[in-house]
Amino acid sequence: MANKLSIRLSGTGGQGIILGGIILAEAAILDGKEVVQTQSYGPEARGGASKAEVIISDETIKYPKVTTPEYLLLMSQEAARIYASNIKEDGLIVVDNSIVPELPQVKAKIVKVPVSQLAREEIGNELTANILAVGALASAGNIVSLESLEKAVALRLPKVAELNIKALKLGWDWGQKRD
Repeated sequence: MANKLSIRLSGTGGQGIILGGIILAEAAILDGKEVVQTQSYGPEARGGASKAEVIISDETIKYPKVTTPEYLLLMSQEAARIYASNIKEDGLIVVDNSIVPELPQVKAKIVKVPVSQLAREEIGNELTANILAVGALASAGNIVSLESLEKAVALRLPKVAELNIKALKLGWDWGQKRD
């Protein structure tokens, strides 16, 4: 059976959730995987619910939708309310605990990373929070290689690649600390 991963990144419009999903998908392609990436956001766009989904497989992907993900990124309290209970029992949740104080009871591993706080205080730019979060998720879940993520960030964000790669590596390091 093929190794297939289902990933949902969720938050609020304007947080860069869609871009994070695209970068994660591109990194998986650079790692030589088959990939499907989809996205949706509420009619309000900025400020409304936002999600990006990525399926990564060793073989052709026959169904392009994530039904119950193994991996979940939560970047807002609303996203936690909507998506936290829909994860595989042995799944992994990475949550920005600097802006998501409450999680429902779930039967998944939870990795708390103060994503927004780290982006603001360590990187000096809260706009890098999405890339930091993708680094933490990819690292904690062993989803894609750091090298491919760095290349995908550089390709998608050439003018601010250095800053975002710094954020990516910080997130990667936090993802390694999963307790």
